[in-house]
Amino acid sequence: MLTLDLTKAPRWHDLAPGVRVQLRPLTTALMVATRSDPAVEAVPEEAPDEERAVAFAKALARRAVLAWDGIGDADGKPIDPSPEAIDALLDIWPVFEAFQLTYVSKGLLLEQEKNASALSPNGPSAGATDIAPPAKRRAKAARRG
Repeated sequence: MLTLDLTKAPRWHDLAPGVRVQLRPLTTALMVATRSDPAVEAVPEEAPDEERAVAFAKALARRAVLAWDGIGDADGKPIDPSPEAIDALLDIWPVFEAFQLTYVSKGLLLEQEKNASALSPNGPSAGATDIAPPAKRRAKAARRG
């Protein structure tokens, strides 16, 4: 069942030990705006998927991050989110992976759901129903040679 969260409230996500970010809900408007971001559109057509993924994640994070905890400058002083700081944060591999898993992939799960197969009529996913009428009699065997 698809559950709708009608609150649209920002949520905190832990991205690394001691590091958390407050993110806007992942909405259609946010995804569409990110797809047309100049940094995403500037990625060459022939660029590998990995390069596109990084550009998209950074553009999405720049739109989604509202606040954060546990992030500071080179001197250890806390800093506020900025486009440059958000990009630098996502340049850290474990943080990038956590952002993808805890935020981006949740929005993409719905995309995968529509590609799922129907339930099996028996077994652990029992639930599919027959839609064909039952046969009136057994079919004749095919003629041989």
